[in-house]
Amino acid sequence: MVKKSAPLESCHLVRDNNMGPYVASVFEGTAHVRGKASGTLIASGLELSFWGGVNSQTGEVIDRHHDLSGHYLQDTVLAIPGGRGSCSGSGVMLELLLNNKGPKAILFERQDDILTLGVMVAEEIFGKAIPVVTMKPNDFRAILGMRGKTIYIDSDRVSDAPFHGTHCDHTQEPTKNYFIDGMQLSDFDKELLQGVHGEASCTAIRIILRMASLLGATEFMNVTQVHVDCCLYTGPGSLLFAEKLRDWGGKVRVPTTLNSISIDQNRWREQGVGDSFGEAATKLAKSYTDMGATPTFTCAPYQLKTAPKQGEQVAWAESNAVVYANSVLGARTMKYPDFLDICIALTGRAPRGGAHLDINRLASLILRVGLPDVDTIDDSFYPILGYKVGSLAANRIPVIVGLQTLAPSRDDLKAFGAAFATVSSAPMFHMLGVTPEATSLSAVVDEARQIPSVDIKMEHLIDDWQRLNSADEQQAVDLVSLGNPHFSFKEMKKLAHLCEGRTKAQEVSVIVTCGRSSYGLASQAGVVELLENFGVKFMTDTCWCMITEPIVPATTNAIMTNSAKYAHYGPGLTGRKFFLGSLMQCVEAACRTSYTKEMPQWLLNTDG
Repeated sequence: MVKKSAPLESCHLVRDNNMGPYVASVFEGTAHVRGKASGTLIASGLELSFWGGVNSQTGEVIDRHHDLSGHYLQDTVLAIPGGRGSCSGSGVMLELLLNNKGPKAILFERQDDILTLGVMVAEEIFGKAIPVVTMKPNDFRAILGMRGKTIYIDSDRVSDAPFHGTHCDHTQEPTKNYFIDGMQLSDFDKELLQGVHGEASCTAIRIILRMASLLGATEFMNVTQVHVDCCLYTGPGSLLFAEKLRDWGGKVRVPTTLNSISIDQNRWREQGVGDSFGEAATKLAKSYTDMGATPTFTCAPYQLKTAPKQGEQVAWAESNAVVYANSVLGARTMKYPDFLDICIALTGRAPRGGAHLDINRLASLILRVGLPDVDTIDDSFYPILGYKVGSLAANRIPVIVGLQTLAPSRDDLKAFGAAFATVSSAPMFHMLGVTPEATSLSAVVDEARQIPSVDIKMEHLIDDWQRLNSADEQQAVDLVSLGNPHFSFKEMKKLAHLCEGRTKAQEVSVIVTCGRSSYGLASQAGVVELLENFGVKFMTDTCWCMITEPIVPATTNAIMTNSAKYAHYGPGLTGRKFFLGSLMQCVEAACRTSYTKEMPQWLLNTDG
């Protein structure tokens, strides 16, 4: 039997007792984590966010917008172009490996920092990992055609047949210090690596070194602040990781803020959250505050007084926060994976690469938006457009042209950026005439390079609107979800204005998540009281991407939100259908218990 194969130089002859001789395909890639493995191939040409896209306890792909939805990763070889979306994918990867629900190996078309870092942490801290290999684009596409076959990995080699003289025993090669080669280490870096400053910082710098090697960075740099995302509870692994670093004497060396955690610390018991989960999430948060991090507990650190200034070098995790920091504030950070964030905080050192450097902040895609009548545009325009832009951009930094006249607010840009970050792996976007670095097209585009330009018309957004409105019109709305990312003080004032003189339906819950800082400002201004009188409930510390039952009651039918991010992740996280609309439409649904599933006027105008 003869199989279709790769070019002759990429093949070897294999003899099978039952089938006779055949030609097997062999590919060479770049191994970021080395080892031997084999498993049935599941593959997709679409990037996948592990946070919100894969259940960390079962290994099921729960992203209901992905073509692998419903598949289980356990004991497979997974091939995807790369990750996307959340920085927390590294935490999910760690949990999958520790509970044996993950794949046996991962093949990427392009290197992926977030998922690879999760495997590196599993290896460094827990001695457990899987091979991670990046393939050449043509080879990756050939591998996509092998879905359902058994695939074999031996370090940097991938084949659809066992390798001569090797046995795929799913073992890992001992980690060597190869990632130190070529690095320009300061005396302080060397001290960290030698353990002079303790075991926690020694482990941290090793993990940072491995990421630097992956990025091709040759030196480190200091950062002024860190925003840590790995404080959310993904499972026992996330807690063990934090407690190990704390017990090894870990202390942050730069100002460090904390992202949303998995519970509202002040209310979780009265909300019916189980003791085991609530206590584990509390222990996790305490581990980070014990290491000196500030308990800000917000996914919108750009709303804090400590938000960085343009040009400031920081290390932030949380996808929406990273995109906002780079794009809107003009600060500089890579899209740091969970776990790498606290490692940088413990050392104050980060790889000099990625979006920290001018050259890596240039746009490689121009997107020209044809606007409808601006008078018809409401606040649902920005999350839906951001979702489209993120889908088109994938791993590329785009510059959006045509929105100058709209003068989007910072909350508009927050909604746009969060949606963008949900379906893109890029660390930022530019918006001509709006974001600080995009003063002109030539300022953000290398004019010596030809880059693609795509026109976006309103009709191009219809599919995205339909995808994010997954509920049927006849479904009643009994939960309105607001604050993904966390509501700002201005958004709370706007919501109070929209609720004025209205009566909320008794059957509908309206819940707003926000940071402690914004909640304090709204309380002092009397806005919280106004909204509570309408029937709004507030949750601080946590965010919708971490909220499940019982806060989302088992009887919940459809959920209404103004967040494209939550409309994307929510169906997989909650098992519920979603409506996406403007803030005004959310208030209408809260009062009527229903949502008229009609496209917004700006989307109906297809002449732009």
